[in-house]
Amino acid sequence: MISPPEFAVSVLDTLSAAGFSAYFVGGCVRDTMMSRRVSDWDAAASALPHEVMALFRKTAPTGIRYGTVTVFCGENKVEVTSFRQEAGYDGRRPAAVRFGADISRDLSRRDFTVNAMAMGARGGIIDPFGGMADIERRLIRAVGAPSVRFCEDALRMLRALRFSAQLGFAIERETRAAIRECAHLARA
Repeated sequence: MISPPEFAVSVLDTLSAAGFSAYFVGGCVRDTMMSRRVSDWDAAASALPHEVMALFRKTAPTGIRYGTVTVFCGENKVEVTSFRQEAGYDGRRPAAVRFGADISRDLSRRDFTVNAMAMGARGGIIDPFGGMADIERRLIRAVGAPSVRFCEDALRMLRALRFSAQLGFAIERETRAAIRECAHLARA
């Protein structure tokens, strides 16, 4: 396992010092656990976008509708997204986003178990869906019912194939079957 760089840790530390919960999430956690080079540091926090922007000198509201603010740390950046729940997908994006969920609910909306883990600034993994076990098994598996995940966002099917190819992981049987079942959704 590699350690997060100081610039990324400082973002989580600043959020924590202000009283917010904050974690690294997604691919940066997966790649850290696999000792792979991390190109993008993403965080999830209990802070709302305006609260994140108030804490840091240089920010950009890069996905404000979805709760995402980019925090610039010199030449580096960390994307901080508010804990959220989503509903009413249009086949690609949620129609409704509600902020204020906790980290477990935030992780439950993610695509694959290997991307549905959170890590504190100095370690400590939250892994409610067995992402670490799937990394060890070298397996791509959807969080929850695969067909539901793919109906929410058809791009997830292509992401499964990309992760499988990039990481050399197999796609779990039910997830693979749902890709075949839902493939028509990717035509749109």
